[in-house]
Amino acid sequence: QVRLVESGGGLVQAGGSLRLSCAASGRTFSNGAMGWFRQAPGKERKFVAAIRWSGDTTLYGDYVKGRCTISRDIAKNTVYLQMNSLKPEDTAVYYCAAHSLSGTHYSYYYRPNEYDYWGQGTQVTVSS
Repeated sequence: QVRLVESGGGLVQAGGSLRLSCAASGRTFSNGAMGWFRQAPGKERKFVAAIRWSGDTTLYGDYVKGRCTISRDIAKNTVYLQMNSLKPEDTAVYYCAAHSLSGTHYSYYYRPNEYDYWGQGTQVTVSS
């Protein structure tokens, strides 16, 4: 059974930083991609970033470019999202997701319904 567990969320002041982690278990993810999405109350789940396990592709939502960095540690089956210069509008529940197929065109990674597994989410709150 695949399990994704996010951690690292919390309360931070505007301008601060957080590093989210997503630990995957239940299978070895050497193919496919991992994504981060976020969802604020009353809003749709929104793409934040994605990375192929091969490391050759990283993608970012326009509103986080230059502020976030996604990375992965294959040995630990873990994906990270480093978030800097946080703003109050970044407040949301952040979800980690796994796209298990290999060879998928990167354009699919922006779509929540292309992911097979999801974590339970971690709350990020940015105070002004």
